Amino acid sequence: MTDDEKFLVEFEAGRWPLEQWHHQQHIKLAYLYLRHYPFDEAMGRIRAGIKAHNQARGIPELPERGYHETMTQAWLRLVFVTLQEYGPSETADKFYEQNPQLSEKKVLRLFYSRELFMSPQAKAEFVDPDLAPLPRSKKDVS
Repeated sequence: MTDDEKFLVEFEAGRWPLEQWHHQQHIKLAYLYLRHYPFDEAMGRIRAGIKAHNQARGIPELPERGYHETMTQAWLRLVFVTLQEYGPSETADKFYEQNPQLSEKKVLRLFYSRELFMSPQAKAEFVDPDLAPLPRSKKDVS
């Protein structure tokens, strides 16, 4: 079993440790789901997985904590565009290393004002950016 497969098994079984759940693992999860599923299915899986992970770890759903739909979907879209434009890598970790733009946690500030991003609406449902549109690949046929 590869490291990517082990990660998915542990995450989906609810065993991925909270102290090892950082931005890179979010990107890794997005990459792995997008490699195996169409965008909408990948989004459903990552949404359900993060919510289950948070619940299992006792992370409360508060205005400033818990699952954030716009953040999750915006990052999934950035990973999707990167995959379309630059292609996959041997592993999810290699993909992350080869695409350093995905390691910049604050990059969504280029697309969203603080006011919109921190709004209850953005936490609950995906909202389009108000500063600049999220990128789309010219290779995107959807």
